[in-house]
Amino acid sequence: MNSNIFLVFIIVITIFNVIHKIKYSDISISYSKELKGTILDINKKENITEYVIKNNYKYIVYYSGNKNFNLGDKIQIIGNIEKFNNNTIFNLFNYKNYYLSKSIKYKSKADNIVLINKNRNLFYKLKTFLLKRINKSKKSEYLKTFILGDSRYIKSNIIESYRTNGISHLFSVSGMHITLLSSIILFLLNKIKKSNYNYIIVILFLIIFTFLTNFTPSVIRASMLFIVITLNKFLKLNLSTLKILIFILLINLNVNPYNIYNIGFQFSYVVTFFLILFNKIINNYNNYISKIFFTSLISFLSSVPIMINNFFSINLLTIINNIIFVPFVSLIVFPFSLIVLIIPQSDFIYEIFINILEFISFFINKFKLEIILCKISYLFVFIYYIIIIYVLNSIKKKKYKNFVLFIALIIIHTNINTFLNNPFITFIDIGQGDSSIVHFSKNRGDILIDTGGKYNSDLSKNTISYLKSNGIKNLDVMILSHGDYDHMGEAINLVENFKVEKVIFNCGAFNDLEKELIKVLDKKKIKYYSCIKELNIDKNKLDFLQTKEYDNENDNSNIIYIELNSYKFIFMGDAGVTTEKEILNKYNLPDIDVLKIGHHGSKTSSGKEFIDEINPKYSVISVGKNNRYGHPNKEVLENLKDSNIYRTDKDGSIMFKIKNNILQVETCSP
Repeated sequence: MNSNIFLVFIIVITIFNVIHKIKYSDISISYSKELKGTILDINKKENITEYVIKNNYKYIVYYSGNKNFNLGDKIQIIGNIEKFNNNTIFNLFNYKNYYLSKSIKYKSKADNIVLINKNRNLFYKLKTFLLKRINKSKKSEYLKTFILGDSRYIKSNIIESYRTNGISHLFSVSGMHITLLSSIILFLLNKIKKSNYNYIIVILFLIIFTFLTNFTPSVIRASMLFIVITLNKFLKLNLSTLKILIFILLINLNVNPYNIYNIGFQFSYVVTFFLILFNKIINNYNNYISKIFFTSLISFLSSVPIMINNFFSINLLTIINNIIFVPFVSLIVFPFSLIVLIIPQSDFIYEIFINILEFISFFINKFKLEIILCKISYLFVFIYYIIIIYVLNSIKKKKYKNFVLFIALIIIHTNINTFLNNPFITFIDIGQGDSSIVHFSKNRGDILIDTGGKYNSDLSKNTISYLKSNGIKNLDVMILSHGDYDHMGEAINLVENFKVEKVIFNCGAFNDLEKELIKVLDKKKIKYYSCIKELNIDKNKLDFLQTKEYDNENDNSNIIYIELNSYKFIFMGDAGVTTEKEILNKYNLPDIDVLKIGHHGSKTSSGKEFIDEINPKYSVISVGKNNRYGHPNKEVLENLKDSNIYRTDKDGSIMFKIKNNILQVETCSP
């Protein structure tokens, strides 16, 4: 059969298979309390250990106790088994799809783990030996990264600097590493005896290596590419490298369709595809720096849609950064990782190299040219790649002026909100707390009402990522309904990591939490106000209905009234029944389209008299799943029975979008 016809046939089969498996995959399971399985992976953190175990399915098990297990050990866990949830904030990372891409379908928080049998598998013993040897290094996190393809142990702020600089691809085992490893082995074997059988030995090594690296997508792709290219050469199949890559892609998608959601998988195949397609551009130059530059340029241009839809920003200095980092990592750091593994005494030199690497990354990060870009549709991705193929074809012919098309595309994209006339309000699922973003049409203003509260920065990172995913580059105003932790606990993290023009506090004296924030605001020279009556953002007006001082923080909450395209919204903070009665006496409120329920649905708020008077069409309760307060209260739900109720614990984030002057509701259910 002609290879082109066969390829088309496989593509069609793959498309149907991927759609069918993703749409109709059966992941039902009995929620038993006991589970037996073999340990495939161990990830020890400060207070908890994560085990990946395999029985009929793969599971990730979280355990807070202290057990000394090894890879390959067979264990029995006691604990409830659960499915992973989808993301509950629009556009953000989907852990369910991520773990499914690793063929992990379930999770369990184990109450206890019991050893059944110790490992007898030679391959697990080999990996355990390597891990013990690696852990002796002062920079073991980098040895795990470059030898085993596991970057989980590098500190998050360091990984973030690599990502922002556009060099995070250097810290995943990929084609560069596979090429170097296979070349070293082939060179040594040929020194002993030159034979075609040496390729078989290299192939066997690569199969073992994919096991050692937990079958990461980039390693599978690079190893399979080497193996099939070798077979293509000796069997004289005359397949092009591009066709071989596509065949490998299709095989991987048929084995596990969820690979398509894996960021590493996306980067690996898309970038490799473009590097193969435009290899002539690189080969036109004999100069090493020129080769790195054009390799980096092609890699950058081809990966832009992936970066946008996962990180919502790009760094325009990425190409230059790669010229600095690629030689250092590929010629020094990675080879020396192999040396340290063989000669542990050289670890002190390795530590110096890693310290230099981190220093340069943090230093260059200060000069980043980062552009925030909103999430893009599949149609826009398609158009982008058509333009980029045209641009790269022009570069291949040494016609560089068409590169302006890429610049024009980015300029249009970064200003896309200026042309959109669809205002929206999103109630963000932040657990037990409140946080809402108000986005006015045509980029006329963005307001964050409350920040939620948590004991780490994940919450503020999620909020910032959501803002970026909508192309929001800064906040005109951050309004804090009141000084309770669940409403403003992330305020300092947000103003430290995102541009905020001004902050609005409620009436009453500042509490300790508010005073801590004010210190940061003064340091960053951010203006702040308290107890205001109204706020104008462009042509949009916000009325603050509560300006009386009470003797408690909840009743002092800012109560905000907003009209968007004639649709009426009220945000109640944690205001109670007393404040509600005061507002009814003071204002003649119209029927409300959307009411953000006060105090997370507590019985102290949302009195029947108030609800009957404002008659909300939609009611939103921001509340944590299975929260200890028992929110929302049954009586409150009864008061709201004539309203369409949305809850963040059940519906995830809730967006009210006004399109063609019609109010539309979207949810991001778990």
